[in-house]
Amino acid sequence: MKTALTIAGSDPTGGAGLQADLMMFKSMGVNGVSIVSVITAQNTEGVNDIYELPPGALSSQITTLLNDLKPDALKTGMLYTTDNVTIISENIRSYALKNLVIDPVTVSSTGVPLADKGLTEALKKYLFPLARVITPNIHEATVLSGVNIHSAKDLREAALRLRGLGPETVIITGGHLKGNAVDLLFDGEEYMSLEHDKIYGEFHGTGCAFSAVITAGLALGHSVKESFIEAKDIVYKAMQSAKSPGKGLKILNID
Repeated sequence: MKTALTIAGSDPTGGAGLQADLMMFKSMGVNGVSIVSVITAQNTEGVNDIYELPPGALSSQITTLLNDLKPDALKTGMLYTTDNVTIISENIRSYALKNLVIDPVTVSSTGVPLADKGLTEALKKYLFPLARVITPNIHEATVLSGVNIHSAKDLREAALRLRGLGPETVIITGGHLKGNAVDLLFDGEEYMSLEHDKIYGEFHGTGCAFSAVITAGLALGHSVKESFIEAKDIVYKAMQSAKSPGKGLKILNID
């Protein structure tokens, strides 16, 4: 069985973070392993508190796990601090890990900042050059590229700029644009767009689920474009059947 690793924040709701990643890996027939980057106190209504781990705690988790096994693909989610970014990048190089997917988490679905000062610059400097795929949403792509995204043309310009920062492929999820939900892939040679009717509502963990599907697909040996198509379809269906276990955001239905 293929193995996928998630390095992400812990989410008590299970709707995002490493818990959601592990559920998605399992649903795709991939063995999931995880490393905690940060602990959150949150529910479906929002994030109340964020607790950083000591840098040594992250390093110990990584070296202990990777001295035993080597994942076929890995993804990062909420990293929160620049220390976490540098530790992870150093270990990716040291262990020669491949198929890195970066979900550059900077803000929660309810608008709470999930990134310490300097995180975006650290991501661009240390992790993006190691990435096979990055999967920012429109807000994240705007912050990272400097392009205010309001149209399909803006999406392409942002993807072009982000590709120049080092990742092999850029995928921008465009669910927050007006009109249909259009996601754009750019691999340096061609643009590829996928479109679905927009599902209205407030959802938790769509970015986590999307990047987790791509990570699992790469672990299984699928191409980036095949994994992109899978992610668009799987997340769309999971949103259609989303659940409301609490008082706030809906949780995707991951079978």
